[in-house]
Amino acid sequence: MKRICLTLMLAAIAAASIGCSTKNYVRQQTTPLINKTNELDDLTAKNSKDIKDVDQRAQSGIQAVQASAEAADQKALAAGTSADKAQMAANTAAQRVDTLTNTVVNLDNYKSVAETSVHFGFNKDNLTKDAKEAIDQLATSVATTKGYIITVEGATDAVGGADYNYDLSQRRADAVIQYLAAQKNIPAYKIYLIGLGKDKPVETNKTSAGRAKNRRVDIHLMTNTGAAEQSQPAQTSTANPPSL
Repeated sequence: MKRICLTLMLAAIAAASIGCSTKNYVRQQTTPLINKTNELDDLTAKNSKDIKDVDQRAQSGIQAVQASAEAADQKALAAGTSADKAQMAANTAAQRVDTLTNTVVNLDNYKSVAETSVHFGFNKDNLTKDAKEAIDQLATSVATTKGYIITVEGATDAVGGADYNYDLSQRRADAVIQYLAAQKNIPAYKIYLIGLGKDKPVETNKTSAGRAKNRRVDIHLMTNTGAAEQSQPAQTSTANPPSL
């Protein structure tokens, strides 16, 4: 009986010893694998971070390039717009020259019968009472004039830009034309409109009195019948410039 107990004890001690040896062996074999796995995880995390940083820098570079391209496009568009405006201004100026040239050529065949000038307030295009009376006086000669035309030349002083003054001179001339058509029954095809802007001053623009005289519309009643050569000199009347 004692032998059996001793045998069992020795077997248990041997089993325990074998178990410890097995655990130690497993630990020795698995520890390097675990450490290597941890190193791989750390390396993978570092690579992921590096890839993310590179991607962020790449995106920033792409955005900077896109911003530069958009800025260049905007500058090119602005330059194109400026060029278009310059071309339009040049075309407008050329059209004014052509219109004025054609009108002058046609007027070479006409002789003046009567003329008057009406004046306007600063930056105004409405007819004053004196202006209407001057136009009425000139219109009295229309009924006795054959083959007539009427030239209406709008003008301004030198204050303001050229484009604005051309427009203002035409508005002033239009006011005279509307009055001639509505009040004196002058057909539109009988009227030549010329917008001079500030290009044809009759007085200096350095004084207020001179500028007042330059804010005007000159109206000429003309004929091409040849009878005007035998008639008396052209009648001239001038409406007084409005007070400043």
